[in-house]
Amino acid sequence: MNVIVGNKLKQLRKSKDMSQEQLADCLRISQSAYARIERGEGTSWASYANKICEFFQITPGELVTKDIGQNKETTNNLNEAFIINKLSDKIVEQYEARIKELKKTIKDLKRKQKP
Repeated sequence: MNVIVGNKLKQLRKSKDMSQEQLADCLRISQSAYARIERGEGTSWASYANKICEFFQITPGELVTKDIGQNKETTNNLNEAFIINKLSDKIVEQYEARIKELKKTIKDLKRKQKP
C-alpha cells in the first residue's frame, strides 16, 4: 500500500505542477521525508493522511487507491469502515455513560439498605 500511496502522491503533486520541496513545505515536513513517502518507503504517510487529503481535496479512500476515480469498491469499503468505526465509538461512549449511571444507582440502593 505504501507504494500505491507514494505513486498517488507523485501523480497528484505533478498534476498541481509542484516540486517535492513545495509539497513538503505545505505538509510541514522535510523534502527528504516527503521523498521517502513518495518512494513508498515506510508508513509515515499515514501521519499526514488528513493534511494530504485536505490539500488535494480527496478522500482517504481515494488516497489509497491505484488511480483517481478507479476502484470505487475499495473507496466505499474504506468509507464504510470509517463510518462504522465512528458509530462504534459513539456506542461505546453511550454504554460507558449507562454503566456509570447504573453504578451510581447501585451505590444509592446499597446506601438505602443500610440500617
